[in-house]
Order: sequence, then C-alpha cells, then structure tokens
Amino acid sequence: MQIDYVYIIYKNWSKSYCQLALTVGLKERWLKLADNIFTVSEINREINQALKNHLLLGNCWVTGEISNYKEHLPSGHWYFTLKDEYTSLKAVMFRTRAASVAFKPQNGMKVLVRGSVKLYEKNGSVQLYAEEIFPSGLGALYIAFEQLKNRLAAEGLFAPEKKKPIPKYPQRIAIITSPTGAAIKDILNIAGRRNPLVKLMIFPSAVQGEAAPQEIAEAIARANNYQDIDLLIVGRGGGSLEELWAFNTEEVARAIADSRIPVISAVGHEIDFTIADFVADLRAPTPSAAAEIAIPLLADMQSTVMSYREKLNQKMNAIIENYRNRVRELSSHRGLAMQAFKLEQARQEVDILAVRLQDSMTGFLTNRDGILKLLSTKIDMLSPLTTLGRGYVLAYNTKGEMVNTVTRLTAGDKLQLQFKDGRADCEVRRVDKS
Repeated sequence: MQIDYVYIIYKNWSKSYCQLALTVGLKERWLKLADNIFTVSEINREINQALKNHLLLGNCWVTGEISNYKEHLPSGHWYFTLKDEYTSLKAVMFRTRAASVAFKPQNGMKVLVRGSVKLYEKNGSVQLYAEEIFPSGLGALYIAFEQLKNRLAAEGLFAPEKKKPIPKYPQRIAIITSPTGAAIKDILNIAGRRNPLVKLMIFPSAVQGEAAPQEIAEAIARANNYQDIDLLIVGRGGGSLEELWAFNTEEVARAIADSRIPVISAVGHEIDFTIADFVADLRAPTPSAAAEIAIPLLADMQSTVMSYREKLNQKMNAIIENYRNRVRELSSHRGLAMQAFKLEQARQEVDILAVRLQDSMTGFLTNRDGILKLLSTKIDMLSPLTTLGRGYVLAYNTKGEMVNTVTRLTAGDKLQLQFKDGRADCEVRRVDKS
C-alpha cells in the first residue's frame, strides 16, 4: 500500500495553516490552492509586522552572554549575538544608541539588553534591535567602571590642572543628596556645630536607582544657576557597588566636570571610590568628612580676626617709631640749630598724632570686637538648634524647602518636621488660615 504525503497550504481571512492530506492508492497528488499566494517578500513583511505589533516582543528585556561582537567602523553600529546554554539570538545596536553606552561590550560578557524583536526581511532572520545595554553581574560592572574611568582619564577630566580650589571661607554651600538619607542629617548636625553662619541649600535628588544619574546631573546644573553659591557637596552614604552606581555614570561625571562651582564628592565610606571622586575638585571619604572640610569653625575665624588685629598694631607701631627715629636723626645734625625748635615741635606733633592714631585704632578695634561678640550672641540666639530647643519645629516640604506660612499648604501635603533631636514625617489633614 502506497501512502503519499501532500502538504496543502491555504489562507482565509482569520489565519494561515497547513493541512496534511493522505491519499491511499491514488496516483495523482492534489493541491488545493490558497485564497492568496504570498511572495517571499510578502510573507517576510507579514511576519515582521506581526513581531512589531506583539505586546511583549515590541519592547522586551533579554539577558545573555555576548559572542561574535563586532563594531562596524564606518557606521559605528554594533553587531553581536546573545546566547545562553541552549540557543542564540542575533542583535544589533545602531550608532546613535551605542554612543550613549558607558562601556565597551566584550565577548563573554553577560549583559541585559532592552530592545525590540524584528525580522530582517532581506534574509528572513530574526534579530534583536537593541535600545539599551547594561552589564549583568559584579564582574561586568567592574569592567564597565574601568572602561569609563580610562576613557574619561584619556580626555583629561581627572587632570590636576582642571581642579578648582576649594574656598576657605564659603558663605553658601549647596548639598546634592537624598533629603531623607543619613548623609544630609550628618552634614546638618556638623554645620550647626561648626558654624551656623554658613548657609546651606539642599537640592534633593535620588542617589540610587535608574533615575538617579539624571536627577543628580540636573541638580548640579540647577545649583550652578545661583551666583552666590560658593561650593557644592555631592554624595550619599555607603552601599554596595550597585547602590553607588549612579556616581559611576558618565552623565554624573560630565555634570561635575562642567560645574562652574567647585565640587566636593562625598560618596560612601572611606574604601569606596567612584568615577565622581576622580572628576570632583576634592574627594571626601564620607559626607561627614566633607562637612568638616567645607565648613570653617567659627572659633577659628574669630581667632584669625584677633591675629590680624595684633599684626596691624605691630605694623602701626613700627611705622610710628621709624618716623620718630628720623626726627631724632635730623635734629642731631650740626648746622641745624636754627631748625631744632621746629623739629622739636614737629616731633611733639608726631607724638600727639601717634597717640591719637593709637587711640583711634584701639577704639575702632574695640568697637569691632564688641560688634563681633554681639553678633556671636545673636547667632546663638537665632540658631535653629536653640529655637528647636525651646519647643519649636521646622517644617520642610517634599522639595526640601522650608514652609513658614499656611498659604503654601493644602490638605494632603507631605511635610517633614525637624525637632531638636530628630525628624518626623507627617501629612496635612486640614489648613486653617487666620
């Protein structure tokens, strides 16, 4: 008995399918034609359109190991294969997308790729068109770190001659960090202890996660719009390599390099080094150390003023004594007897003027010393910590701005209250305007 297999391909409006026909004892094969017959180009186009419209494959994440990596030099496009232990998938990343990648892919590197699956109609092969690519795993992160570090170093971003000097007596400091993290609390405590006269401006930013690099870079740019800011502190508390990764991105590194204002990086603990540390004008091992470096002690400033006062007195006395000696020298010469009386008068006038100048300078410096002591007393009275100690609290909105009137509040607003010994989050339930 002869069995012939005949494949009949046909299409209706809803779907295409194959039907296996068995003919027994028939000498002629038969074929039922389709309603429409596709060309190869048409069927590839149909498949590609179906892939584009697929809810998952139109924008998906794929993880795998890179192999057959090739950068097409004339165009700048990247071609590679993603594989796992069972199968592989061709991928391409065009130059416009590849230019924003912070590392150079290598064969054997495990990566996470976002893109869309499409059919390359010319040869009927399925490809992943990559939009983003990230290292997967700590080993790949270290490779990406070293590659970006070497590239930025080659551009001269770490060069000592590009480092801006840190001001010795800054009057206003911008802090770019999380408004709720431990770093900002440490900085505020140290600032209150060292010198309440220094004004602090907080530019809230995420410090980890996908949005962190852009938020940090934008906060640095906003701070540079203020002409009266003398110094920036950019950082966060310690964490794992993944948690600190925002400070290893090219976006943050270039924002620091482009800053007109000097930048102190304060990321993590003493053993943590990031790309931001290499680009910044000064690296502090911790946020607390950054505050100690940036904020001068008020007592040291007062001591400096007293030192200048003493040096001014000494120089003034030396000038007066020099003129006295010149008068004595002129009056002792022979042939000047007729002028002796005038010289004596002049010497007396110099002595009188010296006494007046001494009294005037003493009065001036005593007056300034009194003003300085009065200002110190007022500072203690106006210190936020003193006010908080009397039972008051400071209210900040979610942007880190101080709220001092109910006209800026509406029901449902989130607030953070600063007490003398800590903070508390709360929500406005009702607003009564007096």
